[in-house]
Amino acid sequence: MAEVKTKPTGLSVRSYLDAIGDETRRKDCKAISALMKRVTGCAPKMWGPSIVGFGSYHYEYASGHSGDMLLAGFSSRGREIAIYLMGGSENAQKLFEALGRHRRGKSCLYIRRLDDVDLPVLERLVALSCAETRRRYPEVGRGGR
Repeated sequence: MAEVKTKPTGLSVRSYLDAIGDETRRKDCKAISALMKRVTGCAPKMWGPSIVGFGSYHYEYASGHSGDMLLAGFSSRGREIAIYLMGGSENAQKLFEALGRHRRGKSCLYIRRLDDVDLPVLERLVALSCAETRRRYPEVGRGGR
C-alpha cells in the first residue's frame, strides 16, 4: 500500500501563515485558523508542508487501508483557499446554498477570499462537518490523537 502523505509534521503553523505573500489572503487564512480552533477546540498543526489541520481521527476501510486524517483544515492553494470538510448531509447542502461564492470538490470547499462568503454560514459548515466526523469516528481526538 502507498504511504499516506497527509500527516502531521513538526513545521510551524505561524511560519506557514506568515509566509503567505498576499496580505488579504494571509489575513483570511489567519481568520479561518481562528475559526477552526474555536469550532474544533484543537490547536492547529501542519499536515504536510501546506495544510493547517485541527484535531485528528483514525479511519479504516473494508479494504484494509487505514490512516489518520485531520478533523478540519485548510490550505492556501494558488488562487483559492481549500477548506477540508465532510459535507454529505442535507443540512450541509442548505448551508452551501447560503454560503456565497465558492466551488466544491468531494471533501473540499474552495473560496477566493472570506469577503465572498457568509462567515457565520462557513462556521456552521465547519461545525457540522466536525459533528459528522465525530459521529462516524467516535474516537476523534480533540487535541489531535
